Amino acid sequence: MTITTTHLLLLTDLVADLPVAVRLQRLVVSLRAHFGCGAVALLKLDGEHLRPVAMDGLVSDTLGRRFLIKDHPRLATILRRRGVTCFHHDSAMPDPYDGLIADRPGEPLPVHDCMGMALDLEGERWGVVTLDALQVGTFDSQAQRELGELACAIEAAVRVTRLEAEIRALRVSGAAAQAASTGAAREDSDFLGQSDAITQLLHELDVVADSELPVLLLGETGVGKELCAHRLHRLSRRAGKPLVHVNCAALPESLAESELFGHARGAFSGAVNDRPGRFEAAEGGTLFLDEVGELPLSIQAKLLRTLQNGEIQRLGADQPRRVNVRVIAATNRSLRDHVRDGTFRADLYHRLSVYPVPIPPLRERGHDVLLLAGRFLELNRARLGLRSLRLSTQAEDALRHYRWPGNVRELEHVISRAALKAVIRGADRKEIMTLERDMLDLDGVDMPANTDAPAPPMSEAIPATMQQLVEASQRQAIRQALNRHQGNWAASARQLGLDASNLHKLAKRVGLKP
Repeated sequence: MTITTTHLLLLTDLVADLPVAVRLQRLVVSLRAHFGCGAVALLKLDGEHLRPVAMDGLVSDTLGRRFLIKDHPRLATILRRRGVTCFHHDSAMPDPYDGLIADRPGEPLPVHDCMGMALDLEGERWGVVTLDALQVGTFDSQAQRELGELACAIEAAVRVTRLEAEIRALRVSGAAAQAASTGAAREDSDFLGQSDAITQLLHELDVVADSELPVLLLGETGVGKELCAHRLHRLSRRAGKPLVHVNCAALPESLAESELFGHARGAFSGAVNDRPGRFEAAEGGTLFLDEVGELPLSIQAKLLRTLQNGEIQRLGADQPRRVNVRVIAATNRSLRDHVRDGTFRADLYHRLSVYPVPIPPLRERGHDVLLLAGRFLELNRARLGLRSLRLSTQAEDALRHYRWPGNVRELEHVISRAALKAVIRGADRKEIMTLERDMLDLDGVDMPANTDAPAPPMSEAIPATMQQLVEASQRQAIRQALNRHQGNWAASARQLGLDASNLHKLAKRVGLKP
């Protein structure tokens, strides 16, 4: 085997202390440069899907997509074969990257070369690497032989990446080590994102998961509080026990006590048998109280007793029962405000918020919006039986600049609705379908303020009162901070010494936001 420059680069990276994403990205960039091709992708086998973990030469939302293997015959062929698989330049098999090549976005792939190779780790199929070239003849017999020779170096890079993930998991929780080695990547994919805000959030969740402390998840509707709760449970020492989800907002006050703590036979009309509640169902595991701020005051007192003493008492029963349950709560409201107005107990708030975790809204996650859009695009492509589904450049810009009051849940609905519109308007399912900006229905709903525009001179509108003068000064300070941080509200809040949520409230009060 000839030792090439690419071999040396890959071997050097193996011994370098690199972040996971950087190591795998350098791998695909090196492969693309070595073979002089248009695109390279590294995809991990994840159940019935192949999930991109690194790519070069493809549009940015590709990294958020999940390719269902049965829908993509080229990927299925590469996955089940050993060695290098090369497709003839005029192969009739559809290419999974149609419309996704960065140099030709939205265009069907012309006659082109394609090759790939399955990757194995410890005797099991890990995933595939794929290469596409727009110039016919790029992947000749020599190129195929070279890819085969590079297989060991590629698999070694993947193996080092997995070992590093296992080591990190061991540092966080010995009980989570096995979960990290078998499913950590899949769990990470549930909360998709590469922004600093999400990286910090995931690190925080990983650390606190092993602490056994009650956690209070704070965030707007649709940010992913339930996903965070699942991650906390999976990485905790209780991972082998149940995770029981309770939607407190859906509990009628008359049944809330029975649902949470259970009831004894004859406790009320219709109670013909003893019945355990959600706390007993979660014994040894985790109880997730979603929208905990909706609990009535009478139930809050009983919940406080359970958190303090580890005891519950079934409705109608004489004796308390011991329970061993970790509580994770979530709310999209300000519980501090509810404490002040008397609708939430202060002592319960302090018990639940031993470790509060704020979850960043989508508008503060930067480029993550396109990764998430890619996932929803691929889901709708498969659901509607389309050849390819993508966003126009204008649509991508609109997604990046929209304020997303409904966060990730709203993004999912926007993409699904736009895909349906395209089909209803008569788009050919056998062609590449591009979603334009006007299909997204984003106009006029919480669109961002024009933070790039300079602040108007003070002489344009001279404040008549002290209050107006103060508000004008506040507007100017907020505009300057947003301009300095390219519209990033979280960074602007830090500069101004404010909590991010308070900055949004202030911007609304002084007229900078609708």
